[in-house]
Formats: sequence, structure tokens, C-alpha cells
Amino acid sequence: MKRVALRIAVAGLIMGTMSHSAFAGNEKITLMVGGMEKQIYLPAKLAEQLGYFKEQGLEVELLNEAAGVDAENELLAGQVQGVVGFYDHTIDLQSKGKFIESVVQFSHTPGEVELISAKLADKVKSPADFRGKTLGVTGLGSSTNFLTQYLAVSHGVPISEVTSIAVGAGNTFIAALKQGKIDGGMTTEPTISRLLKTGDAKVLVDLRSPESTQKWLGGLYPAASLYMQTSWVETHQATTQKLANAFVKTLRYISSHSAEELAAKMPADYYAGDKDSYVKALAAGKVSFIPDGRMPQSGPPTVLKVLSAFDQSVKGRPIDLAKTYTTKFVAAVPES
Repeated sequence: MKRVALRIAVAGLIMGTMSHSAFAGNEKITLMVGGMEKQIYLPAKLAEQLGYFKEQGLEVELLNEAAGVDAENELLAGQVQGVVGFYDHTIDLQSKGKFIESVVQFSHTPGEVELISAKLADKVKSPADFRGKTLGVTGLGSSTNFLTQYLAVSHGVPISEVTSIAVGAGNTFIAALKQGKIDGGMTTEPTISRLLKTGDAKVLVDLRSPESTQKWLGGLYPAASLYMQTSWVETHQATTQKLANAFVKTLRYISSHSAEELAAKMPADYYAGDKDSYVKALAAGKVSFIPDGRMPQSGPPTVLKVLSAFDQSVKGRPIDLAKTYTTKFVAAVPES
């Protein structure tokens, strides 16, 4: 009887250890994405579709949030562990005494376009003509709002003379433009292609390629990223490394596969009813993604310069750019 009891005890101990290992191996992580269907944030859903999170022993829940500023607030409140959003929030928040950092840098350009209503295309030739206009952004305090404000002030138009309205992206942005609620606005693919195809809008400022980004912003503007609270990263380094492994592997996949192959991995509703336009836009936009997830050295100073031009909380403040991103985790990602 003693022998049987011992066997049961040992078996229970083994099962307990196994279940604990299984539990520990499948860590639950919640990431908020500032617009899941946007092509600039493709790595988030693609990593899930390719099974790369599970491969790392992670159970990742992706939550959708239309505006980056709202995702940022959820992160600061501790409701999510990370955000797939724009790097510029790390600088804006540091100026307010809060520390978050880009752990994996997805892109070195915004991937955004300032569209103008076709009805006003003859009158609005550049951001210098923004005076008195109402422009759509995803959310007030979002990166689209930051960039719109910079384009205005860098062309001699005070922020006070431009009205920004939060209209989200996709159908809500399109409806606002068609109904005349906005004169134009900043948005991403696939919204851009949808409005160009119907002839309702024209491109005013293109921030998709490195060349055009340098023209309008004066340098590379690292944008889409995985950013997290610095305090969380420091206390969860093993988990952060697993996320970095999954995302860098995804970025390598993007670099080595065609737009058609990438689109085939995505849910059909991401095409917004037009797969051909989605693929075409993705083929052109792939140049934005960074294959190794490393922050381009020249990027952070450009973002700081842009924000300092209009953001009173950043202007003149001592910002430690080294604390706004880390390359520690992407540097440790295995080669294969």
C-alpha cells in the first residue's frame, strides 16, 4: 500500500510539474493594435496567422483600437502588455514623465498619406494651403494628428488655423470625406487605395517611401513598432524576447515573400472587398518594413525634431532618446 501511495504521489508530482510547465510555456499576453486592418500594422496579425506566437510558447490576444492614442492609454493603465503603434508616442510620453520604449521597430516610414478631397485638389496644392481647412485624423493626440500638425507648421500655418477631427480609418474616414465633414486627412492603406480608386480624393503628401518621407519630414521617420512600458520590459525580459523572436521572424517573412503571398495569409475582410488593390498597395508599401526590426540610428532625432516643432510638452524638454527604444532583444533573435 505504501508503494502504491508513493507511486501516486510521484505521479501527482510529475503531472503537477508538467501542467505547471505547460502553463508557464503558454504565457498569456495582450497586445493592442492601433488599427488591425491597416497595412502598416500587418506584422501583428501576420505573426498570429503564421503561428509564430504559439511557436514561442505565447498565447497572444490581439485587441483592435482605431487610434494609437487610445491604445497608449490602455498600456499606461496596465490593461495590455504592449501596443503595436507609432514610435513617436515614446518621445511624447517621456516629455510627460512616462517611460515606454520601442522593442521591435517594424518600419522606418509612417506609411501614411495626406489625402485631399478631389473637389479641393485645385485649391490645396501643399500643406501651406491648410489654413482654414478641416482635416481628418485617426484620433486627437494620435500620430496622424502629430504629422498633420507638423506639415502645417513647417509650411507656415499655425496649428490654431487648422481644425483636426477624429474620424478613425476605413469606412468612417471615407464617409467623413464623402459627406464633406473633412476637406482631407491622413490615413493608411487600404483606405488610401479605396478613395483613389473611386476618385473621391487625391494624394497631397505621401509618407510611404523612404525618399518621400525624407523630402517631407527631413529624414527617416520610424513609425510602426511594438512598444511597451520600460518597467514591464525590465521585469519580463524572457517574455519580451519571445515577442521579439516572433516579430522579427515575421519581418523576415515579409521581406522574403511577395505581396500576393502575404495577402493570402491575411483574413479576407482585410481586403475591404478589393483584393487586387490590397495586393497592389502592399507591393508598394513593403519597402516601409525593416527586415531585422532594428531602429535606424538617424530615425529618433528626426521624430524628436518633428514633435518639437509643434508639441509644447516636447519643445525644449531634455529627451533621452536612448530610453525611447532598445535593440537588445532584436539583436538576440536567432538567425534561423
